[in-house]
Amino acid sequence: MILISKYLVPRGYTGVTVYPFVFLKYHKLKTDEVLVNHEYIHLKQQLELLVIPFYIFYGFEFLIRLIQYRNWKTAYRNISFEREAYINEDNLEYLNGRKTWQFLKYLRNYDF
Repeated sequence: MILISKYLVPRGYTGVTVYPFVFLKYHKLKTDEVLVNHEYIHLKQQLELLVIPFYIFYGFEFLIRLIQYRNWKTAYRNISFEREAYINEDNLEYLNGRKTWQFLKYLRNYDF
């Protein structure tokens, strides 16, 4: 379910996903198929990790990436979940053929 709230989406971001909701900053973003697909990829990731473990894994990996890159934005973009979503957001059919645990493929250290 997509909800609109400029207050729940952090500054510098246009959307955030908290299962089962996708929060977008502005109503017009609902028509941005690439952004919505990116957030739906996160919904799938959260569901396959049973939600709470997803956030633990996400936070832990972010801290590791922050130590590794010493830059907030670079660390964020190199989290495996984000790498999968950014690399595949343009492919609107991606979720139809996505294999379970596909984010693991993106754990390797490739700077994004």
